[in-house]
Order: sequence, then C-alpha cells, then structure tokens
Amino acid sequence: MKRVVMIGSGNVATSLALALKDKCEIVQVYSRTLANAESLAVRVGALATNDLKDLVNDAQVYIISVKDDVIAAVVDAVPDNGALWLHTSGSTSVSVFDGKRRRCGVLYPLQSFSKSHPACMSEVHFFVEGCDTAVTREIMAFAREISENVHEASSQDRQRLHVAAVFACNFANHMFTLAGEVLGEAGLPFDTMLPLIKTTVAKLDNMTPQESQTGPAARGDKKIIAAHLATLNDDKKDIYQLLSKSIMSRSNS
Repeated sequence: MKRVVMIGSGNVATSLALALKDKCEIVQVYSRTLANAESLAVRVGALATNDLKDLVNDAQVYIISVKDDVIAAVVDAVPDNGALWLHTSGSTSVSVFDGKRRRCGVLYPLQSFSKSHPACMSEVHFFVEGCDTAVTREIMAFAREISENVHEASSQDRQRLHVAAVFACNFANHMFTLAGEVLGEAGLPFDTMLPLIKTTVAKLDNMTPQESQTGPAARGDKKIIAAHLATLNDDKKDIYQLLSKSIMSRSNS
C-alpha cells in the first residue's frame, strides 16, 4: 500500500484524499492553515502540519493540490527525495518540476469539486502526464486506483480541457446565477429552473449540445430577443446579446 502525502486541504485535495484513503495510506496532510490540515487529516487517519519543512521524507507519492500560483513555491520549498511528485492542476505545465524532481507529473481530475457535495470519483476522468514514459505509466496505474477513466494528456491538451471546462461548468453556473437574479427581481424562486436545467443536461446523454439547442436565438426570433433585452439592464443585456449572437451564428451555419 503506497504511502501518500497530501499537500493541500481544499476541495480537490479533500476529494482525492477521501478517494485514496482505503487504497493507500495517507500519512500526512499539509495546509498553510493548521486547522484545515487537521480537519482533513482526521478524516483520513493522517498527521497534520502547516510547515512544509515538517513533511515526512519517506512517502512514495506527494500530491500537490494547491492554487496554481503556489505550486512552484511548494516545489522550491521541499527538496527532492526520489518519490513520485504530482500536481493536480489543469493549466499548470509539468515543466514546473523541471530540474527540481527526478520523478514527477500531473494527475488532473476533470471535475468541479466541493467539500459539501462529494463527487463520485470512480466516474471522474483523470488526465495524466509524466516526465518520461515509465513515470507516465506509473501515474496512470496510480490514477486507476481511483477511476477507470484515465487518459494521457500533454500540458497543452490539459490547457484546452481546462478552458472547455470553464465554458461547460464555470460559465454555465454563472448563467444560473444571472437567471436567479432575473427571477429574484420578480420575486420568483430559483428552484422553478431546476427541472429545466436537469432536462437540458440529461439531453446530452444522446444528443450533441448543438443538436439540443433551443430558444429564441436558435429560432432566429428577433422579436422575442428584443422583448427580452428590454427587460434587462447592466451586464445582463450585454451578455444576452453576445450569447444570442453566438447561438444564431451557429444555428444558421
């Protein structure tokens, strides 16, 4: 059973640690905030620390799951010990380890993680990259301890995946926020949208997004679009116009 150190205690680190705790020995959890490290450590039976200098030196895998702009600082702060070092970022290149780790790579789970809403990790797609062929195989085998959906992807491909995920998840979720604000202005509850949202996503099981597109922009109904715009103000009007234009250009192509 591999000995694993989790460097980070946020949403991704928590989900990975919980998924690995019955397959590996999570020996330590690091967080800049000791209370956060302790909170996760208790759940996985590990030690907690808020000092990178106190990381155990004899683990086999070290998973860096922190904000992208902190990854390089973590790598710089801890000397190489010959273990397998991984980061979980979609947009940070494997080159962040260059000259600083002999065995290193990326373990990127393509999912939106929240501590309060655990993801089914066995269904998550993992995209991995290693510093060489042998390490890549090792990372893929490690990832398959969590999910069978494991793929090799270069840093450039992961960047594209991350951009696509921002459109599919982050931007889509922001649209829900705006829809809630529009409803709130009329005193209507957001949960009236939930059946619509769930049906929209469910269609993707057997239709492409383009095939399932509906609404006034897809129909080219400029009269309805104009009526909608008349009810909006501020950035919502700009966003509505921009998205309608994009939908119309694809519907007419």
